Amino acid sequence: MIIEPMKACHVPQIAQLEKRCFTDPWSEKSIASELENPLSLWLVAVDGEKLIGYVGSQTVLGETDMMNLAVAPEARRQGTGRALVLAIVDALTEKGSHSLMLEVRVSNTPARTLYESLGFSQVGRRPKYYVNPKEDALILRKEWSV
Repeated sequence: MIIEPMKACHVPQIAQLEKRCFTDPWSEKSIASELENPLSLWLVAVDGEKLIGYVGSQTVLGETDMMNLAVAPEARRQGTGRALVLAIVDALTEKGSHSLMLEVRVSNTPARTLYESLGFSQVGRRPKYYVNPKEDALILRKEWSV
């Protein structure tokens, strides 16, 4: 597995993975627009020619929001998600960011376990944040020194 910055050639595979992993997926056009956004940093995990995961973020004034993290179902529980989060924290640190915040479904125990193991702490809750199906989101945050 190799982790690298997202390129235009990755966009269709990311859009397909979005559809497989999320009930409210981003469109291919929305994903592609992140390539032009100077606030964005997206990384992909590839195994040969196959994209097996990605993480997307946006940073403003040293604080970063994780937009999405997804790993192909057949590639889960093999360290891809952990590797992507660690890689984006490293890349963000180099760019001067000092924190990473994200929302996660209350019911998403595997993701919550991963984030907690990586030092994220719950800082809030967004009632009915997710709509399909309706569910609260936990707001998690990790801070570090630059």
